[in-house]
Amino acid sequence: MISAFGRSVAAGVLAAGALIAAGASTAHAQTSDLVNRATLRVCADPADMPLSNEKGEGFENKIAELLGKELGIPVDYTWFPQATGFYRMTLGSKRCDVVMGYVAAGDPVLNTNPYFKSAWVLVTKKGGALDGVDTLSDERLKSGRIGVIAGTAPANHLARYGLLGRSRPYSLMVDRRYESPAEEMLKDIDSGAIDAGILWGPIGGYYAAQFGKDTHSVVPLVKDQGFPPLTYRITMGIRPNELNWKHRLNDFIAKNQNEINKILLSFNIPLLDEQNRPIVAPAD
Repeated sequence: MISAFGRSVAAGVLAAGALIAAGASTAHAQTSDLVNRATLRVCADPADMPLSNEKGEGFENKIAELLGKELGIPVDYTWFPQATGFYRMTLGSKRCDVVMGYVAAGDPVLNTNPYFKSAWVLVTKKGGALDGVDTLSDERLKSGRIGVIAGTAPANHLARYGLLGRSRPYSLMVDRRYESPAEEMLKDIDSGAIDAGILWGPIGGYYAAQFGKDTHSVVPLVKDQGFPPLTYRITMGIRPNELNWKHRLNDFIAKNQNEINKILLSFNIPLLDEQNRPIVAPAD
């Protein structure tokens, strides 16, 4: 089972730039809408916090509830772990009609418009030796030990800066019922086993807050350029050719963007605007 770096990362953050496979003609696409209209059938991982779980506690669960309310229909889940075969056993087999989080341009789905943008983040202890570092090219990292999820985009950047020898790898492919690389990384930061950790923004922001919002710095890595990118737009994923459904979901996103942002920010997700500036909750 893939960890919480899930389809919103593994499907595209690990394979950035993948394009949607060539589909049928537009005329055919507009007559191929196979969406069930009686319920909102959502494809989700049963143990993938903070994205989703069977208790409905994740931010994708909350956004699905908002969508169901907008459509006036109940939410019905098809649960399947984020592992090989996820698309085939969910959207591909028509058991459900939408994946609530999918990286933009992630193959093989048809993407909606993005509803948030985030980045990989550097997590450090406030007041620690690496507090204030905001780019992987910072010379101070050469004297620290850095945690990184093996095989992910930040590992390429660490290699570029000659930092892999100072890194500690954490597993990407785990069963989240029994292992949580993000929590392991935070524990190692707190114990001093490592000086900093790199996590996908929604994961890093959420778990750093769980370990102590006032004791950890979470810095989006927006200054590091080059391939693979470290910032990503997240969409909803649906079956190719279902353009009517895509338009309906795009309308929902446009109408409810402020409410969606509130949900995401309540999970301490580092949101970015199109200029990579932080989006913060409005003052009460």
